[in-house]
Amino acid sequence: MEARIEKMLYAARWVLAPLYLGLSLALALLTLKFFQEVLHFFPLIFSTTESDLVLVILSLVDLSLVGGLVVMVMLSGYENFVSRIDIDDGEEKLSWLGKLDAGSLKQKVAASIIAISSIHLLQKFMNAEKVDNEKLMWYVIIHLTFVLSAIGMAWVDRMNKR
Repeated sequence: MEARIEKMLYAARWVLAPLYLGLSLALALLTLKFFQEVLHFFPLIFSTTESDLVLVILSLVDLSLVGGLVVMVMLSGYENFVSRIDIDDGEEKLSWLGKLDAGSLKQKVAASIIAISSIHLLQKFMNAEKVDNEKLMWYVIIHLTFVLSAIGMAWVDRMNKR
């Protein structure tokens, strides 16, 4: 009886596979949004200001960082919690694939969130004249909360490794 329960629990990890497949759909939607932004802005390129161009580029960088985060969570999450990804020797393989454990993945996700938050904060500062000071203060507080949370998680992981 115990062996059957353990086999069922172990097999239940495959319930996560559709979630990671769903992340690949989210990645496709993110790619569509990226190119929608490019196509939307392209006709305005010669009539836009430098600061508006920088804001659009920061938005595109933000979307690409989110895309990288999705790929990292999708692939390493699948590899850590569902099944190894078998790639033939002749095929291209990401250097970090198979090397990120749950703790490393958590730190990389936190670092990505901080980078994304930094870009959002920079966008707000570039439009500071249009943003209420109280809102700007809350953006900074939220960003600092992300930073402190990441430092805290890294510290706890370091303590656990000792």
